[in-house]
Amino acid sequence: MFDQFLNKATDLLAKGEAFVTASVVRSQAPSSAKPGDKAIVLADGKMWGWIGGGCVQPVVIKEALKALTDGQPRLVRISPTAAAEDGIVDYTMTCHSGGTLDIYIEPVLPKPHILILGRSPVARTLARLGKTIGHRVSVAAFAADREQFPDVDVLRADLNSDQLGVAPDTFIVVSTQGEDDEEALKQAVSTDASYVAFVASTVKAQKVCEYLRQTGMSSERVGRVRTPAGLDLHATSPEEIAVSILAEIVQLKNDRARPSAEPKKAVAPLSSLPLANVPAANLPVPNLASDEARDPVCGMSTNVRGAKYRSEYRGASVYFCCARCKQAFDRQPEKYSLLPSG
Repeated sequence: MFDQFLNKATDLLAKGEAFVTASVVRSQAPSSAKPGDKAIVLADGKMWGWIGGGCVQPVVIKEALKALTDGQPRLVRISPTAAAEDGIVDYTMTCHSGGTLDIYIEPVLPKPHILILGRSPVARTLARLGKTIGHRVSVAAFAADREQFPDVDVLRADLNSDQLGVAPDTFIVVSTQGEDDEEALKQAVSTDASYVAFVASTVKAQKVCEYLRQTGMSSERVGRVRTPAGLDLHATSPEEIAVSILAEIVQLKNDRARPSAEPKKAVAPLSSLPLANVPAANLPVPNLASDEARDPVCGMSTNVRGAKYRSEYRGASVYFCCARCKQAFDRQPEKYSLLPSG
């Protein structure tokens, strides 16, 4: 199993896909998962491996997706009684027969990708510096060769970016400086990359951008171009300009990965709340903004999209994390719905 886990992780790394590893580091009976059990959670919420069933998987997937967003690992405890403890995210799980699990969740994020269009001195310096700090660097430029770019991950001797894996978080730098400026910038703004920088003077950039608008490129796309490229460091030499561009990329990358300030609180099960004289409005309903609903039996958060376990009660949909919770609710809905019976 461990070999399969390593092979799966290696394959995802090779593809440049983000994922999360989840490892059971401690368990207390009765728990089906044991220390050393592992799983991988993909960016679409799918899970591969085993870290426990029932109520455990929805929690792990939820925290794994949070980890992909903020880039931070976390230790998650799932137990019958949640108790706030510094450094641990606690979840109450009454439907797990009293067992306790501590699961370490760690995001594995692909290296930031810098795509450089052009083979200018700035382009060559930026490629070298980008590799030095561990980024994935691709270069596309007519007549570009390995002598100019010896260490880049991917090199194309044209300006076609279709096969270069451009994603919204790719950093594209156009540094053609007189060689196919219009074509290179057109390629860059035609992608979904959120960062497109153009190494050019203000006058030159205005002329090239105006040309792109005249060819039918939307003002919205052309307006994404950052020029002059890089932070304002009063750079003059190609080397200093490359440093200013890389500094801006590092700044933006770290801003994207900044952890959320949301406090980590213990989750109390709804079944622990008093049932008498509770208004009908307190029936748990999905949070449409996050596609989540709380299981009224155990209090676990459940994704309503494609939910496997669901019941209808008094005109409302009720979602559950597992078959056991649904069965308990269906037997006594008036107890768990927080509605007065009769």
